[in-house]
Amino acid sequence: MSRKVLVAYASKMGGTAGIAEAIGAELREHGHDVDVLDVAQVRTIDPYGAVVLGSAIYARRWRRDAVRFLRHNVDQLRERQVWLFHSGPVGPDKDQEQDMPSAVRRLADKIGTAPAVTFAGRLEQATAKGFLARHLATGNLAGDSRDWAKIRAWADGISTAIPVTRP
Repeated sequence: MSRKVLVAYASKMGGTAGIAEAIGAELREHGHDVDVLDVAQVRTIDPYGAVVLGSAIYARRWRRDAVRFLRHNVDQLRERQVWLFHSGPVGPDKDQEQDMPSAVRRLADKIGTAPAVTFAGRLEQATAKGFLARHLATGNLAGDSRDWAKIRAWADGISTAIPVTRP
């Protein structure tokens, strides 16, 4: 099986996509062959030996495309190294761990992967979608709360767990 790495994400306002890109960049820096893709663009995981999947989490729910990806690929994911993350908390709660939604927890158990790591999110007027998000983006929750050092450190840990294949 290939040691190519897929970093897939389901993002609503771009914050989770940015985290996925940072994870991909960190893995590439350590010599891994990485594709970073919106999960809706992933047609097969056959070329990948390892998968990192991230989803925005809103109201304790993952994006539908991310859950669908897990459900559709559960058997293949069992045969690969898999890491999960979600992002979303902002403001005073930005550092609070978020529980995985029950459907995601059941799928993670079937796959045999660890629970999702929580990363703080981003809420900015320019990218806020929906009435509530636009309203909240004008208050004390607004801003980019992502902790890039924490994200890079997590990706570095993944990098050491994945063998690098040399051409």
